[in-house]
Amino acid sequence: METSSANGQAPWGVTGEKDEDMGLDTYPSRGPGECVLTPEDEAALAELGLPLCGFGLHASFRGKVYEDVVNRVTGGARSLYELWMPPEGVAEMAAAFEACDPEAVAQASKGDYYPATADEVRALRRLFRLFADLGLGLYADV
Repeated sequence: METSSANGQAPWGVTGEKDEDMGLDTYPSRGPGECVLTPEDEAALAELGLPLCGFGLHASFRGKVYEDVVNRVTGGARSLYELWMPPEGVAEMAAAFEACDPEAVAQASKGDYYPATADEVRALRRLFRLFADLGLGLYADV
């Protein structure tokens, strides 16, 4: 996972200043670069209705809002700024969320730019588990 470019700057044009950062929409997909889902994937995702920022079409969500909590829960092993996270990475992330205490994660995130609630942590747990079960990866649209 790339965390900085060759010149030491944050990757993908990220400045480190939250108000200046590019947007990050995160999509489940069967391949990198675009949202590729089967009709079966679409059916499984259609009923979720999770309380996540920007949760919408194809179970996309505002990854930038949840980057800190993903980093915290995975111990820095995963980032939603990965341009393509393969299904194996999503499964690792799902396992980390299943092992975490949502209340403790929410408490620890209180100082984050985008603090997460315990309900959001539980929603991410459910979402990443479904993606993993479907064999989906994640791509970042930055």
